[in-house]
Amino acid sequence: MPTDTVKGFPIPSVRRLPLYLRLLRELRADGHEAVSCTQISESLGQGTVQVRKDLAITGIVGRPKVGYQVPELVDAIETFLGWKNTRDAFLVGAGSLGSALLGYDGFQENGLNIVAAFDSDPAKIGTRIHDKEVLDWEVFHDLVQRMHVLIGILAVPAHAAQEVTNAMVLAGIRAIWNYTPATLEVPPAIVVEDVRLSSSLATLSSRLTRQLESQR
Repeated sequence: MPTDTVKGFPIPSVRRLPLYLRLLRELRADGHEAVSCTQISESLGQGTVQVRKDLAITGIVGRPKVGYQVPELVDAIETFLGWKNTRDAFLVGAGSLGSALLGYDGFQENGLNIVAAFDSDPAKIGTRIHDKEVLDWEVFHDLVQRMHVLIGILAVPAHAAQEVTNAMVLAGIRAIWNYTPATLEVPPAIVVEDVRLSSSLATLSSRLTRQLESQR
């Protein structure tokens, strides 16, 4: 069932944490020891009050006139997001989108390790994409059970999404990252995160249109 909170905290706040984390990692790499909410807000274009509220959900407390110690804040956000411990995942669908996901190095940095990809296309089975092996979809259930993988990444055609989802759940997958436009039906205990590329594009296009119209 859809929810507007994660761990009891607002989803918009949770979604902004990776933005802060990327900035903080850059500051850490540049040798900065402390940072304030004002500095973060100015760098990212967020309101200072909003930044303070977002960071508060991690449990960390800033110090007056000092702000936050950068290493401590990085650690607090990574711990809250569950990114300190690498989680294994299986990707299903080794087409163009699936191949692009396999090649994205940022997942590993954020605690996600795509162990292998699965497909039913004989031409893809047995190949390697970005050093990840493409396995036969028929062995998915067995490998989930044997390797205790809990995360499934769905990158199949929309018409096959629900059938593959059903098989994922049956195999023991507990969380599904859905890159298809399909709305999935899953048991209440299964976590689903939808990546709506078309919705994001629609937002971008409409904002651009309004901006161009305002300049006329």
